[in-house]
Amino acid sequence: MSTSEVLPQGAGYGVVIGIGLFFSAFMVGLTAIQARYTGVSPKDSEEFSSASRSVKPGLIASGIVSAWTWAATLLQSSAIAYRYGISGPWWYAAGATVQVLLFAQLAAKLKLNAPYAHTWLEIVAVRWGTVAHLVFMGFGFATNLIVSSMLVLGGSATVTSLTGMSTIAACFLIPLGVAIYVVVGGMRSTLLCDYTHTTVLFAIILTFVFTVYASSGSIGSISRMHYLLGEVSKISPVAGNAAGSYLTLRSKNGLIFGVINLIGNFATVFQDQAYWQRAIASRPSTTVKAYLIGGLAWFAIPFVFSTTLGLAAVAFSAVPAANSASQDPLSSSFIPLLAPLSQDAISEGLPASLAAATLLGKSGAAALLIVLFLAVTSATSAELIAVSSILTYDIYVRYINPKATEQQILRMSHAGVVIFALVMGIAGVIFYYIGVSMGWLYTFMGVILGSAVCPIALCITWKKASKVGCITGSLVGFFAGVIAWLVTTSTLNQKVINVTTSGGNYEMLAGNLASIGVGAIISTAASLIWPDDYDFASTRAINVRGTTVASSNVNHEPEDSENEKNVPDVSVSSVTNGAQIDPELDPVGLNKAFKFAARASIVLTLILMILIPIPLFFAQTVYSVTGFSVWVIVGIIWAFVSAFAVVIYPLWESRGALLLISRGVIKDIFSPGSGKFIAPSSMMEPGE
Repeated sequence: MSTSEVLPQGAGYGVVIGIGLFFSAFMVGLTAIQARYTGVSPKDSEEFSSASRSVKPGLIASGIVSAWTWAATLLQSSAIAYRYGISGPWWYAAGATVQVLLFAQLAAKLKLNAPYAHTWLEIVAVRWGTVAHLVFMGFGFATNLIVSSMLVLGGSATVTSLTGMSTIAACFLIPLGVAIYVVVGGMRSTLLCDYTHTTVLFAIILTFVFTVYASSGSIGSISRMHYLLGEVSKISPVAGNAAGSYLTLRSKNGLIFGVINLIGNFATVFQDQAYWQRAIASRPSTTVKAYLIGGLAWFAIPFVFSTTLGLAAVAFSAVPAANSASQDPLSSSFIPLLAPLSQDAISEGLPASLAAATLLGKSGAAALLIVLFLAVTSATSAELIAVSSILTYDIYVRYINPKATEQQILRMSHAGVVIFALVMGIAGVIFYYIGVSMGWLYTFMGVILGSAVCPIALCITWKKASKVGCITGSLVGFFAGVIAWLVTTSTLNQKVINVTTSGGNYEMLAGNLASIGVGAIISTAASLIWPDDYDFASTRAINVRGTTVASSNVNHEPEDSENEKNVPDVSVSSVTNGAQIDPELDPVGLNKAFKFAARASIVLTLILMILIPIPLFFAQTVYSVTGFSVWVIVGIIWAFVSAFAVVIYPLWESRGALLLISRGVIKDIFSPGSGKFIAPSSMMEPGE
């Protein structure tokens, strides 16, 4: 759909290039300050790829929120709200939160069963060998490519719609700008940039919230929003919703989307190295805490954002434009402030951008452009460092140069970031030209990725997981998902299969269910019938000695001259001896953390996916003003609590490091050269 650009083309280039370069310069400066005043420098591969596995929970939670906030989080959630009403924000947010909560279990098992791994694929390789490693690497790369393509497609479509900037240019400039600061600062700078992005993100989201529900002349209150949504329901009732209303959770298509969303996002969390990377970077004792905080904090972003701008886009179709001859939305002479959008425009994620522009004019379009750019770049940085780690440790070190030196590994890590930045741009352009939108990719991802979800979880957590069963389940599930998707598309659309017909709810639902269901059934059944008996000793020994060296580098102790990646003794006792150096790797404590993660994540999942939405779905309730007010106010409170958890809390927990930097800066001001950090021999974590 062609939309009139609210901002000049230069604004698009200014945001994409200017803000990108600003953050690159900001991260270069921050990295230099960190190296000078805390002693932490990304000049060794361990610090570059995993931040020396020492990051505290608040910053990890902020990084999780940032990495999980894609273009789709803001754009697709608003598009779903535009289509299905208030059920859309709930199913989007809940259906993509539970994966992060459940991932807390995998994060705990990672610290217990492979505390020094760089990637989840290293664990697969050590446990099941080369064939499994290559098969699951294919799923891993496919996940990163699809996620990255969605980021680029969503970001470029919105930049183009608001400014007229070239879509092709946006596809390349977005990832290349991010690559600069990732190469310079590595994982820790990525997390710090994530924190900055998350802070601005919450500030702008809350600005939109209070504008729509408090100060806007067109809406301005919750009751007015309720009235306008009721009027639109009379003009164009929502098919499958109770009474055709936007104000109900009784939405058949909303529920179908919720299932598709749930399955697809399992694949993009469990198979995306970006989430494993944050578990690897976190302190063992607080990994579970970080993922539970991050998951619950993230829920507020799509829920509140789409409840605000997604519903505002609907409401504006019942608000008269200045040149409207009638004030009655049901009149034939009524001209709406924002005309109803086409299905193509909705699929491109444009309801949010058009609502922002309608709400606040150029300032609203600029605010959305900035918040979208920050969301896209922060998630892009997570994908770049994730793929760089896989290229480095799972291809270069494993298959090309097993005896690679520290400098060779670091150079490959840098090259991996640049290589995948180019791949992201090319993939975005390809999908753009073949007519695939962000919305289509979002619902499709579970079809080809879902089959590997259960096998990967079993590999990390279950000693009986069968190698043959899990490989077979992944591959058969993949083909089952694709076949179910194509057959359903053909059956429901008179044998016409194209991008448009294949993107329907039932077509995608069939493919998603077949993929994850067949993969889970085969891998679990095979493991029960022909169980392995694996003790995880060899995975616990991954990089044990290499990590000890890396730790001593961070703590400024003499470097071990040996370059071996493994040690002969791979028994549990050897790992326990290693844990004497890092007491946070105590197996008893990590097992307790896993059990807590299991209980907490399962209970929260039942609440978000069953106990709250299902009774409301069957009740067929159309919310009154009071009910809708509670809905909106709870969302706003949740947003404030989330902002506190991922903006204020990280500052509090890092107060020691901030004080250390402040002292160093003051010393350098009054006595140049005296502020440089010198690590005392007893200091174990200078970066904290």
